[in-house]
Amino acid sequence: MKPANLIFSKFETEIRGYSNLTVVAYILVQAELGMSNSVAVALSRIEGVKMAHPVTGVYDVIAYVEVPDLAKLSNLVLKEIQTIKGIQRTHTAIAV
Repeated sequence: MKPANLIFSKFETEIRGYSNLTVVAYILVQAELGMSNSVAVALSRIEGVKMAHPVTGVYDVIAYVEVPDLAKLSNLVLKEIQTIKGIQRTHTAIAV
């Protein structure tokens, strides 16, 4: 079995023969004190966010995201998620 040939170009990834793969990621969120629930609700209303839950530990909310490509993920995090009131910091973990 031959490994997939990957081509990286800007924020987009093309896997030859598999161009319709969904990008799956977890967005780990640190929120302002007392804002976890409202941040989770706001996250869950964003297109591409499939689930968002307040959690205990270092992060306050974890969101599960499915988007068509890395460009959409970048836009989602930078322009939609990080602008939500109460979010202090995010960490994106892309599933491999």
